[in-house]
Amino acid sequence: MNKARLGLLILVLASGSGCAGSRYEVHSPVLDGNQRGVIFAVDGAGGFLTTSQALAHEVESAHLPLAVVPVEWSHGWGRVWADQVDWRHAREEGCKLAGQILSYRQAFPQGKVYLLAHSAGSGPALAAAGALPPNTLERMVLLAPSISSDYDLRPALRAVRQSIEVFCSERDTFQLGLGVMVLGTADGCWGCTAAGRTGFQPMVQSPEDGLLYDKLRQHPWNPCLAWTGNRGGHYGGYQPGFLKAFVIPLFDDRCTP
Repeated sequence: MNKARLGLLILVLASGSGCAGSRYEVHSPVLDGNQRGVIFAVDGAGGFLTTSQALAHEVESAHLPLAVVPVEWSHGWGRVWADQVDWRHAREEGCKLAGQILSYRQAFPQGKVYLLAHSAGSGPALAAAGALPPNTLERMVLLAPSISSDYDLRPALRAVRQSIEVFCSERDTFQLGLGVMVLGTADGCWGCTAAGRTGFQPMVQSPEDGLLYDKLRQHPWNPCLAWTGNRGGHYGGYQPGFLKAFVIPLFDDRCTP
């Protein structure tokens, strides 16, 4: 498995929404000489590590020179409900993740940084991206985000150089349909539709906003994708065949500009 050694650093975040002046102990991945960057992988609610482990396996199989670093943000193993409803906790963990990313960038300014999140993990991932300077991230990938569809992506879009890729499915009717109806979205919105079902609604209030949203690419599920193992459910985005065909190429310089 593509693993990174970890070094302990202290960082004060001086910028970013909700993170100014916050001080955290953060672990920064240290790459070996054969790696050109890192993917911070934020699993969904419950701390089960299924997304990050599946991603790490496919990155290794594709021989990509990238470290996959799972992000610890959950309330604890199996505490799905708490992770889904505690938006304050998600924002705090996002600030810690932003510190981790900035620490890595300081240590390895030439290394590329990618961010991938599944379901409720999109909360801390988006909070982190919103706290980062422009173009800190190469690309961000959101699988079935349980964030409200009218979430303001503009701060996160400023942080990415290439794109935010969103994979959504209207067939995600249990977790992002019934579940969101009962618990609300991960960003604390009751009665809202989850972006993991319908995609995000652009908030364009100026020409600059229009340019930012040019970096948003949304991929609705359709039956033609069933051959990958992704049948439109909540966990389809990290099935091996789907990762290999549609997600891994987003981290491969040979496939992307």
